[in-house]
Amino acid sequence: MTIDEKYWDDAREGDACTSPEYVVTKERILAYADLTGDHTPVHVDEDCAKASHFGGIVAHGLFGLSVADGLKTRSDYRFVPGMSLGWTWDFILPIKVDDVLRVRFHVASMRPSRSRPGWGIVVLPSLLLNQLGEVVQRGEHRLMVPRRPGAF
Repeated sequence: MTIDEKYWDDAREGDACTSPEYVVTKERILAYADLTGDHTPVHVDEDCAKASHFGGIVAHGLFGLSVADGLKTRSDYRFVPGMSLGWTWDFILPIKVDDVLRVRFHVASMRPSRSRPGWGIVVLPSLLLNQLGEVVQRGEHRLMVPRRPGAF
């Protein structure tokens, strides 16, 4: 199956998508700790994490945001590569080993860029959900996307 990447002009407010799944493993959490240098014990030390209020190893908060962003790029609704303008993001529940995550997002608003005529801006509110349907993280992504050539 071929996925057509969307230009800004192809998107519509209200468009929505749910991503494929991502399984959280201890190995992935440890790899993220090595990548970032954040070896806080609740993320990497089984004994310390079990004694904490989490009851076991949990993923870094930014691990969740990173996974959410990656899942969006693997979804059936994706844009021609653009530029991220920023995120607002909240950590709601811990992400645990063996959680199965997916991101649900939609186009909340869009406008042509005032500074770059060949581009448009979309706002994508997003929910990072676990296998129980619980929101573990949420926020929105502001993204600058190319306009379809000749459409402006």
